[in-house]
Amino acid sequence: MSRTVAFATLGCKTNQFESAAMEERLQAAGYRVVPFEAGADLVIVNTCTVTAATDAQSRNLIRRARRLNGASRVVVTGCYAQVDPQALLAIPGVSLVLGNEEKRDLLDLLEKGELTPTAKVSDIRRAEEAAVLPLSSFAERSRAFVQIQNGCDAFCSYCIIPYARGRSRSVRPDEVVAQVRELIVAGYPEIVLTGIHIGGYGADLAHPLTLVELVRRLTAETGVQRLRLGSIEPTEISDPLIETVASSPELCPHFHIPLQAGDDRVLERMNRHYTTAFFAELVRRLRQRLPESAIGLDVITGFPGETEEEFANTCRLIEALPVTHLHVFPFSRRPGTPAATMPGQLQGDVLKARAAVLRSLGEAKLRAFAAGFVGRTLEVVVEAGGSNGLCRGVSRNYLTVRFPAEEELAGSVVSVRISGADAAGLKGVLA
Repeated sequence: MSRTVAFATLGCKTNQFESAAMEERLQAAGYRVVPFEAGADLVIVNTCTVTAATDAQSRNLIRRARRLNGASRVVVTGCYAQVDPQALLAIPGVSLVLGNEEKRDLLDLLEKGELTPTAKVSDIRRAEEAAVLPLSSFAERSRAFVQIQNGCDAFCSYCIIPYARGRSRSVRPDEVVAQVRELIVAGYPEIVLTGIHIGGYGADLAHPLTLVELVRRLTAETGVQRLRLGSIEPTEISDPLIETVASSPELCPHFHIPLQAGDDRVLERMNRHYTTAFFAELVRRLRQRLPESAIGLDVITGFPGETEEEFANTCRLIEALPVTHLHVFPFSRRPGTPAATMPGQLQGDVLKARAAVLRSLGEAKLRAFAAGFVGRTLEVVVEAGGSNGLCRGVSRNYLTVRFPAEEELAGSVVSVRISGADAAGLKGVLA
């Protein structure tokens, strides 16, 4: 009987990409992937450490894996493993803790089968290249992620990621092109470019280039049908990038931008190098050039010292901007970051209340944006996991669309006539 393995992945698309790559390697070595609840022989927990809540989720998943199968071997990796391996190694049942660079050595380390719990975590700030795990398929059959970059040099005052992922390192463009081509051959209609700081792509290469140059090469050389960009810093959304998205039929009109705060004093304390006026002008330029684009913002609420006035400024800015999605994060203290020791730490009930206000604002923005497409026909990539006779898909401008159809359509591109909108997104029928 083949050995079984289960994965639990927290956090960003980079983690999802790396879990898929580890899964593929384990399957090639004879492991059979099963659901987490099946109590596998081997459990890989790929952790996130952006917030205290994700740390707690990681610990809970480890303990649950052991409850499901007391004999299972639990391997913990990811960003939490990188910054605090000893805390994870101390949890009963953990046999191996791997840093982010050591993910590529997973199979070799498993085969060694060390008898005592072990941590293999190198100093990731010394890493000089983006050593991306190879990946030829993706568990989600409709969209595939391609990691083009790793690490970050920004050192925002609240963020632990530069310590968990190391300095910014770009994947060589030939490797990115080869990866995209392979996934297109495998049948994926949409490719999502991901990384920790993709707007800085290429600056560290021996022959520097930009994200715009990489994107143009991908559209020219790979035959990609839909190409979506991951999160990009506002200062790195250049006019050439906007124009490339606007003029390329392959590029999805979708921008995911970290705003983080709508008050200049808070932005300064966060070590964010732009003003609210700069940000507002950027969003208005995007909307003018791409009237139907999705514009999603990351926002942190309850940053140390955030006054009622500063929070109100954030709400007013977002209300005034033609944005479509909000990703809201209550501030979370990360030991080792400047923000963790700043004065004016806010109480949890204040964080929750302010986050609720922002989430409500985001829902209203999304409803208003989605309603504008009722009566239109949208191109949708069908995702797996439909229910009640309904398929679910994603439009080019990142709207969720539900429509009656057979599940066999998963992974295909269809046209859907939009008949209405509700809290779950758009609904329609195949055109």
